[in-house]
Amino acid sequence: MTSAAAGPGDVRAGRGRLVVAVALLDGQRRVLAARRTSPPAYAGMWEFPGGKVEPGEDELEALERECREELDVQIEAGPVLGQVELASPGWRLRVWFGRICSGTPRAVEGGELRWLSVAELGDVSWLPADLPLVDALRRRLLEPEPLVFPAV
Repeated sequence: MTSAAAGPGDVRAGRGRLVVAVALLDGQRRVLAARRTSPPAYAGMWEFPGGKVEPGEDELEALERECREELDVQIEAGPVLGQVELASPGWRLRVWFGRICSGTPRAVEGGELRWLSVAELGDVSWLPADLPLVDALRRRLLEPEPLVFPAV
């Protein structure tokens, strides 16, 4: 798996195979992790919440939809944390920082959710594709500068 710089743009499902996810932060700089229930090869592993961009969606629309469907929350996306190429040819995972605007996260599709501090990021078994992004998250959370989100 190789890292690639994430750039802005409208990536629609027909022009690329993109999975979007979010590193949701709370007021204590903890990140929300979701435990997978399927497929069997990944069941029990942890990931950033998100999913695939559907036809006709741009990447941020997909990110917001996935958070509504999987977590029952409305989010505000912030800066891009990073992007990695996935094992399947042509697939990429792009992760944004985000914060919750309304709702309390719940695992709508089963599974488990957990808020992790920077010290706890290594306490769970992350999906292999997420590991470079977890490392980037750890480095960013250890920086003293606050994350800047767009104005609402």
